[in-house]
Amino acid sequence: MSNDATTRVLTPPPAQSARRPIVGITTRLDLKEDTYYLGRQYADAVAAAGGVPLYIPLIDDREALQALGSQIDALMLGGSNSDIDPKYYGEEPHAALGAVVPARDEADLLLLKCAEDRGLPVLGICFGMQSLNVSRGGTLVQDIAAQIPGAYKHDQGIPVDRPSHAIVIEKDSLIANLAGGLAARVNSTHHQSVKEAGRNLLVTARAKDGVVEAIEDPRPDRFVLGVQWHPEWGWEREELSRRIFQAFVDAATGK
Repeated sequence: MSNDATTRVLTPPPAQSARRPIVGITTRLDLKEDTYYLGRQYADAVAAAGGVPLYIPLIDDREALQALGSQIDALMLGGSNSDIDPKYYGEEPHAALGAVVPARDEADLLLLKCAEDRGLPVLGICFGMQSLNVSRGGTLVQDIAAQIPGAYKHDQGIPVDRPSHAIVIEKDSLIANLAGGLAARVNSTHHQSVKEAGRNLLVTARAKDGVVEAIEDPRPDRFVLGVQWHPEWGWEREELSRRIFQAFVDAATGK
């Protein structure tokens, strides 16, 4: 090689970013319009935290749902304008029970089993928290106003994102760590709640009237959290809401 030859410097290829986890999110079913749907806030919150949101249709095909459950990295169960069929927790319907959508119940319970079998992170929001509890053998209050004397108004109406009441949080819990303390204020759009917590679930937050506001799985190798409020309505401006989604997606990436 001649003395004036230039030395070639090899530039290493750019490092590839880690794969973003796929977060399956169950949808709703509009029985009148025969349409699957879900608000965009769930997807926006998951994407902002680094996940890839995948809305799951409530199809009547167990094998297809199981295939989806085998491919996602985390499961989110969002809210619904329906109530879980009380047959799943051994009760007859209360007079104040709302509409029941069997397709949503069946999809949630099937996907929750897949998530439990695979040890996936799970986040249950409002109706989704109730599904989570029922899937573990827990029970529900079918109507707060009728069954809990002295309860607050838990269906606050418009604006739905207004933090309308306080919650009291158990120390040394996941939700306490995310809230940075033992108290917070949350929005409230529900008429049912957890009554008895299911297997491997602890009640970790309540409203001051005693209504359950958060449950979680204490096993150290699991991220399983249920909240009765809607953090997807507050993630852009509320630190607790943002931290819930960030911790959930981080768990899906193994952080």
